[in-house]
Amino acid sequence: MSSIDGKETGNFGQPVSEKIKSDLLTLNMGPQHPATHGVLRVEIKTDSEIVAEAIPHLGYLHRCFEKHAENLDYRGIVPFTDRMDYLGAMAMEWGYCLTVEKMLGTEIPRRAQYIRTICAELQRIASHFVYAGTYGIDLGAFSLFLYLMEEREKILRLFEEMSGARMLYNYIWLGGVWNDITDDQLKRISKFVDELQENMKTYHSLFGENKILIERLANVGVITEETAYQYGATGPVLRGSGIKWDLRKDRPYGIYDELDFDVCVGEGLKGTVGDCWDRYHVRIKEVDESIKIIRQCLDGIEEGPIMGKVPKVLKVPEGEIYMRTECPRGELGYHLVSDGGKTPYRLKVKSSCFTHVSMLPDLAPGQMVADLVATIGSIDIVLGEVDR
Repeated sequence: MSSIDGKETGNFGQPVSEKIKSDLLTLNMGPQHPATHGVLRVEIKTDSEIVAEAIPHLGYLHRCFEKHAENLDYRGIVPFTDRMDYLGAMAMEWGYCLTVEKMLGTEIPRRAQYIRTICAELQRIASHFVYAGTYGIDLGAFSLFLYLMEEREKILRLFEEMSGARMLYNYIWLGGVWNDITDDQLKRISKFVDELQENMKTYHSLFGENKILIERLANVGVITEETAYQYGATGPVLRGSGIKWDLRKDRPYGIYDELDFDVCVGEGLKGTVGDCWDRYHVRIKEVDESIKIIRQCLDGIEEGPIMGKVPKVLKVPEGEIYMRTECPRGELGYHLVSDGGKTPYRLKVKSSCFTHVSMLPDLAPGQMVADLVATIGSIDIVLGEVDR
């Protein structure tokens, strides 16, 4: 301490009675993968550790999918759908095929319906495992990632046997599925889900019930019911805010109307519904519900063909349709416009991840930087679906 004109000053000669004024510091989070869960750049303005503003910048993974689709025949589009949400590729394929099949009036064989449902729910489990494992790394917990990647690997090996690929499958085709599922594979799926249900208790105890993790997630990044409605949130983000809405239950497609399962919603561990912990917990509970669905499919699957009648030269009748399905990250919508030719006149995709990224400017102000990391991880985005 020293003095200037009799006034006490600090180390830099500033009177201690005056408030220290500082400008906001602008920082870039990303674009780097996996730190921002894809090639996302978030421009943040901070006052010390407090975030004052967050601006997401997109477009680093733009693949021109929608424009490509105008120059491909309807069958040729299927492999490109895989490359949107590459962690939920089976769901991407199924939604597109349902859209075209609805326009064609194609009837899907029962066996193919069961196989599609099994694949979609296994894909949901695998996707939620990537979310929970990488979320643990975001928050400094590494063990869960190792356990869940080992479980996910069992699913990917099965998908590789069925389709020939680990992540980008081209397995669900217009009219059914490309390859049948064997009795041995069905038995292995049954054994896998039985073991997984027991293991999930251990994984949740290790991570979700960890006192440090609860303190990091509870009452952080709260998405209120009103905010969820305003932004059009869907999937686990919407259900994490306590809103019971699931297309598989409320607007069923495939054979979901024949299956018994529950819609999981956030409950507010520490009194606040819609926080990061709720979004984590909804996804973990959805794994149990997916196991329940898979078991019913294993019990009900029947012998028969795996492909319906689809013309070799495929022309979709003139008209348009909007079809949405419940994917691991939320609702995916396909808006197809056909002029009666061999290629779509227009194919527009509505991405749930794009909607959820747009919420960040509302969620970030007032958070600490570390809490913003937790918030971004909690909405579980894949930038291939955001940018397309």
